[in-house]
Amino acid sequence: MMKKTLIIVAHPDIKHSTVNSRWIHELEKYPETFTIHQLYQSYPDGHIDKLFEQKLIESHMNIVLQFPVYWFSSPPLLKQWQDEVLTYGWAYGVHGDKLRDKKMGLAVSTGITAQDYSQQGRWGMTLPEILSPFELTAKYIRADYQTPFIFYGIDSHASYNAEALQKIDQSAQNYIEYLQRIFR
Repeated sequence: MMKKTLIIVAHPDIKHSTVNSRWIHELEKYPETFTIHQLYQSYPDGHIDKLFEQKLIESHMNIVLQFPVYWFSSPPLLKQWQDEVLTYGWAYGVHGDKLRDKKMGLAVSTGITAQDYSQQGRWGMTLPEILSPFELTAKYIRADYQTPFIFYGIDSHASYNAEALQKIDQSAQNYIEYLQRIFR
């Protein structure tokens, strides 16, 4: 039986998202399994309630950070969330053990192909290499980092044909399967 997973969504324009909003729609079919927490909807003014966020994390067995890749990293509110919520004495340091052994994963969407994110590709690095700060953060807070779920190649400014929409729908199903597999 899978334990309850907190999905922290950091998308600054979810109303115009195709991939991340589709993933949310799929996650909503499993309210007994997933808690969806949208940072940009919860904190439109950018003022994060650290204690609320910490209690929310403590009440879940698993954590997933879901976001579109922005400038080879996360949207800014997620970085702010990390800085303000993952504090000394709570997430790390003396008595900082609230994320110890919790499974932690990423679910990311990109507007670039997998080939571009390769050693031989346009950027000369894989996306897991680019996202390694998240893996190091998980290690630092003693969370159990999981292989990221990655959706490549849908540009947010592109028009979507039937084939692209089918690929997005399939990714939503694959996302649920990924979560069920790693968070058992």
